[in-house]
Amino acid sequence: MKDLQTIAAIDIGSNAVRLLIKCIDPLGHDASDSLKKLMLLRVPLRLGFDVFAKGKVSNRKADNLLRLMKAYRQLMRIYDVDVYRACATSAMRDAVNGTEIIKTVASRTGIRIEIIPGEEEAKIVYANHAECLADRNGSFLYVDVGGGSTEINLISDGELRDSASFNIGTVRILTGSVKDKEWTRLNDKLTAMAGNYPGIRIIGSGGNINKLYRMAQEKNERQSSFCVDELARIYHVLKPLDVEQRMMRFNLKPDRADVIIPAAEIFLTIASVLKSDTIIVPVIGVADGIIDRLYLNPEEGQRFE
Repeated sequence: MKDLQTIAAIDIGSNAVRLLIKCIDPLGHDASDSLKKLMLLRVPLRLGFDVFAKGKVSNRKADNLLRLMKAYRQLMRIYDVDVYRACATSAMRDAVNGTEIIKTVASRTGIRIEIIPGEEEAKIVYANHAECLADRNGSFLYVDVGGGSTEINLISDGELRDSASFNIGTVRILTGSVKDKEWTRLNDKLTAMAGNYPGIRIIGSGGNINKLYRMAQEKNERQSSFCVDELARIYHVLKPLDVEQRMMRFNLKPDRADVIIPAAEIFLTIASVLKSDTIIVPVIGVADGIIDRLYLNPEEGQRFE
């Protein structure tokens, strides 16, 4: 460990809060072979259920977030973290008390949380897969579906061509908080992309698509992909079941059994507009993107003390 620099990412999402810690192997040539995962912890605080229904984080969940940040601080100390970045996304962007909460966290724990805009979140998501796609020909749409928002990044011939963020997320859908104009924005953006870049392939990111991929009976494990038709089949099996039945039959956690349905709907909608038949699932997320960017630009983070 003495020869390795350690980086941590905290992703405060609308459904869960993740801590990812990786170390850097000085003998590696780039992020793909230099970053080694030390630990990943996910806690389902579900901040979005408060925010999208009532406009603010409840006192109880704010207290739990503070407790969790204290715990994450101790874990970062145990792993000798050098640099970290803590990012809060859609739920905290919308919460009227979001700024007040992050000030309290900073004063009580020393952890400085950034409430990042959707465009910044999209750029972080793109950082995940930039190197993987650099040598690939064709066009890809990197889709990250979260609890509060969906980020898309269009990559063609290894170059980022377009990015967008939409207030369409799994928790927002469950709370009835997605506005019709957001669906229209998404449809219009996808239609324009499909017209300019024919044959776009989808790369899916987020816990739900990862789980749906693992549930697939038919998939290409060598390419980490499965067909949209297989996703539709899983969706139609899950949809009629209630949350408890999904948990029992498919061994889903409570905080996954409800959001997995709207997540599948978002991916199926995007695939339909793009006329894509396959989804690539590299099993990475926002936290990975934060660390990839810190690996390249450590000054974007905070020194851990």
